[in-house]
Amino acid sequence: IGVMIDDLVTRGVTEPYRMFTSRAEYRLTLRADNADQRLTPMGLDLGCIGPVRRDAFAGKLEALEQARARLTERSITPSAAERHGLSLNRDGARRSALELLSYPQAGPEAVLRIWPELAGIRPAILEQLAADSLYAGYLERQEADIAAFRKDESLSLPPDLDYRAVAGLSAELVQKLERIRPATLGQASRIEGMTPAAVTAILLNVRIRARQSA
Repeated sequence: IGVMIDDLVTRGVTEPYRMFTSRAEYRLTLRADNADQRLTPMGLDLGCIGPVRRDAFAGKLEALEQARARLTERSITPSAAERHGLSLNRDGARRSALELLSYPQAGPEAVLRIWPELAGIRPAILEQLAADSLYAGYLERQEADIAAFRKDESLSLPPDLDYRAVAGLSAELVQKLERIRPATLGQASRIEGMTPAAVTAILLNVRIRARQSA
C-alpha cells in the first residue's frame, strides 16, 4: 500500500498502474513479520494506539530483548555442534545461538535441542528472532546502501551519459532517461518506474566513468 501511494503521488501514472515489489525501497526491511515493530511506534506518536495494544507491544519488545540477550550469551564450536548433528564450517569460530537460528540446518529446533534451558522462550519470539538473524547480514549491507545513496543523491549525471550502455536498465527506463535527461541521481530516482536496482546501476556506471576519466 505504501509503495502504491508513493508511486501515485510522487511519480504519477501515464499508463495502467502496475505495482512491483522491486519498487519498494529497501524492501528487506519492509517485512510482514516486523510490521508491528516498524509501525506501532508511529501509531503511538499519533495517538491512535490504545492501552491494550500499547502494553502488548511493550511486552513483546521486552520479550524480544531478553530472548536476544540469552541467545547471544550462548555459543558453540563447530566440533561441538557436530556432536549435536549440525554440520558447520570447521573454521574454529564459535556461533551464537542467535546465529544458529538463521542456519537452514539448525533453526529453533536445533537451538532448543542444544540449550534446553531456552525452552521458556515463546515460539513466536524465537521465530521473530530467527527472521531477524536470517536477514541481519543483508540488512547491514542495505543500511550501507542507504547511507551511500543519501550521500550520492545529489551526484550530477553527465548530460551525455549513454544509458543504453548501463547494464540492468530496461528498454522502458532507457527511453525515459534519454527523454528526461535527469541532472542528478536523485532526480533520476523519482522518474516513474525507476527501481532502486536501476538507480544503483546508474550510480555504478557514473563512478566507473569518473575513475576512467581520472
